This record gives sequence, structure tokens and C-alpha cells, in this order.
Amino acid sequence: MILYNDYLRSKYGCKVYRIALDAGFSCPNIETGGCIYCNSKGSRASYIDPALTIQKQLEIRIKYLKETKNAKKFIAYFQAHTNTYASIDKLRAAYDQVTGFDGIVGISIGTRPDAIDREKLKMIASYKNRYDLWLEYGLQSIHDKTLKSINRGHTFDDFLNALKLTKKFDIPVCVHVILGLPGETRSEMMATAKKIAELKIEGIKIHLLHILKGSKLEELYKKGDIRLLGQDEYVELVREFLNNLPPDIIVQRLTGQGSKSDHIAPLWALDKTGTIKKIAEAISSSHPL
Repeated sequence: MILYNDYLRSKYGCKVYRIALDAGFSCPNIETGGCIYCNSKGSRASYIDPALTIQKQLEIRIKYLKETKNAKKFIAYFQAHTNTYASIDKLRAAYDQVTGFDGIVGISIGTRPDAIDREKLKMIASYKNRYDLWLEYGLQSIHDKTLKSINRGHTFDDFLNALKLTKKFDIPVCVHVILGLPGETRSEMMATAKKIAELKIEGIKIHLLHILKGSKLEELYKKGDIRLLGQDEYVELVREFLNNLPPDIIVQRLTGQGSKSDHIAPLWALDKTGTIKKIAEAISSSHPL
């Protein structure tokens, strides 16, 4: 297992900070109700002001990180909503707003497998020689019954087709998965890990199912229809999930939570540092030096 921060530090000689952006894109799944765990903010980081241009978002965050962290290098992360859901001209205009900033060494583009095509990938690949480029696909699970139950709006085959096409352009892929999705068993979650390992995917982000204000999941949670994972249960699932992945995969995230203003449950998820520490201890104890 290679942690993303360690990968970046070894490559650039210092800590590299990711700057989440909202480029003003929408999502193809909104018209059918959207994913049940998502709210209108589209997974936007709490510090983002979506009314600002991409350049202004970058200016403000870079200034803050330089002043508070003595940061020198950054990754522009197109995070909110679906960042390939527009015409090629609009996409290029958005991505190009990154190019005028010194210190930006990478571009990560968050998207869905049903919002990509050959021409978009060709354009995205043009940034490879200038930046540490990643295309991030929200998969969440390999099981179609789960994807349907969370109203994901695409199938596992859709993901496989997008992945096959992306590999033709030699663009590194990071896959997002969620542990604790409604109805999924432990063995089904591990089947997702094993399939990701088979597909030789370069990166992984592991998320915890959590409840956000304004999501469909909030309604189900209030009715008592959703069971959430406990911290120790989640830690053990992550440990086992990672054990099923190849050692050279780059782990970009081990858990996640909403902003304090949007996060409803589980409350333990707000202690991200504590959860990551427990995961590290679990991994260490299962693989003693």
C-alpha cells in the first residue's frame, strides 16, 4: 500500500496540498433524483465558495496554504459534481484556468463513468505532460443491485467500458468506493476490492457511508431504515479491504465525512484523524515488522 501523501512527497520533495474546486458543473444523475447519499452541494469541500471563479478559488486557497502551512506545491482537484459533464470547449476552459498558477503540479478530475467519451479523454490526456494527472471515477460498488438501490445511475459494465477507454489514453485512474452501503455484506464489499485489484487500477479512495443534510439518505435514516457502521467495524473493513488490494496501489483516502454543518451521522466520523490512526494501528498489528 502506498499512501498518496508519501507518493507526492517522494516525487516532489515536499508535502503537496490538494485544493478542491467547484467549476460550476452539474451532474447527469440529478435529473433522476441523484445518488441517495449526495446533497445539492455535490460533495463540495466546505471551504469552497462556488460563486467565485476557479482562478479566484485557487488564489484564495493557495494564499491561505502558503501563509498557514508554508505550502509550495499544489494539486487542483475538480471535486464538486461531475467534472466532465459539459462540452469539450467548456471543460478545456475550466481546466485551463489552472495553468496560470506557479506551484500547481497536478490536476485531479472527479467524474462518473457515464460522463466520459473518447474526445473528452483525448483532451484531458493533453495535460499529462505538464501535470500529475488523475481521472477519478465514482464507482462505489461493483454490484449492480447496490448501484440501483443507491440510485447511482450507471452499471458496473458502464464503469468497465469507461475504464477500458481511459486506459487507451494512459491516464491514471483513481476509483472511489463506499463501505457500508445499504444491504451490502462484508463479502460483497471484499468482492469489490478483489475486482479492483484484478483491474490494475492505479489509485483508490475509500469512503465511509455517512448521512448529509438534504440527502435522500437523511430521510431513510430518520425512518430507521439505514444501519451505519461503528468506528471499529469500519476500521476492520478498511483493513481487510486494503489487504485485498495490490501493494503498489496508491491510497488517496481512507475515510471521509461531511462538513460539520451538513454532517448528521455517524458522529464518530468527524474524528477523521482518530479514525485514520486506528486504521494505521490495525494494519500494523496485522502485519508486524
